[in-house]
Amino acid sequence: MNDQQTRPTPEEIQHTIDQLRTQVDELEKLIGQIMVPIIPSIMPDTILVPFAGELTPELSKKVVTKVLDHVSMTGTQTAILDFTALSIKQTESLSVFGNSVEELSASLSLMGIEVITVGFTPQFAREVALSGLPFVNKLKSFSTFRAALQHLMKLRGMELTEDNGKN
Repeated sequence: MNDQQTRPTPEEIQHTIDQLRTQVDELEKLIGQIMVPIIPSIMPDTILVPFAGELTPELSKKVVTKVLDHVSMTGTQTAILDFTALSIKQTESLSVFGNSVEELSASLSLMGIEVITVGFTPQFAREVALSGLPFVNKLKSFSTFRAALQHLMKLRGMELTEDNGKN
């Protein structure tokens, strides 16, 4: 058997590498969208930004850019950042989290957008409080997304009504 017939040419190898790089880029974008989607809330002019998985510096930068771009193009008045599914496994992850939240909340506040955080578990809340991150005491936080929505509804003079099937 001839080696020339079974081995790909350098051009074919480069073409395959280029295709794989393109696929990796597309998958990274998809993962970024899945890890931190921007979800319109039932409350007018309010978005929910749920964080999931491990927050890396690269993802953090993409999240901040994505959220700021979104709110600049919409009439967003309130951004609810949900950390329920965020994973902080290493000490440096807490630093990345702190920098990310501080940058995002300060930027949003400068744009006149209210920032509310939800989803701090007791252990996570303690780690963040003990971390010495300077912005922690400035965060407006609620235990759940529902509690945050109820707060916003009260502020905006709205009331939650239940339909028990009676029309």
